[in-house]
Amino acid sequence: MFENIFIYMIIYVVLEVYEVQWQKAQTIMGMLARMYEQYKKSVFLFLIMHPTFYFAIWFMLETDYNVYALTLFSFKAADIITKMFLIKKVFIDRDLDEQMQLSLFTPIGPYLPYVGAILYPFFIYMALT
Repeated sequence: MFENIFIYMIIYVVLEVYEVQWQKAQTIMGMLARMYEQYKKSVFLFLIMHPTFYFAIWFMLETDYNVYALTLFSFKAADIITKMFLIKKVFIDRDLDEQMQLSLFTPIGPYLPYVGAILYPFFIYMALT
């Protein structure tokens, strides 16, 4: 049983690191710009480039809708919805107030994008124990 937990966690971390690598930038605006490059090609391409979301769907089904698996799915869904909302607001509507500009252009640390790779596997572990 522990072996399966470890395998699922490793798979998730690898997928999360993939997502971080294609989105990585110095600021949140930089991250959004990289995401928008895929989004403007196709919204479906943008969605496909989030494999942890599909992993979360599969994992939720695999664990018979365990509360921790549902939580993982909810966080991933909220993450993608937030990204799409910000992309629309910044690049399509071009509707940014001063506070939003300040927050989007604030530098982020080099390790902040990897927080999900550390936190989300906890939900996998809890769902399977």
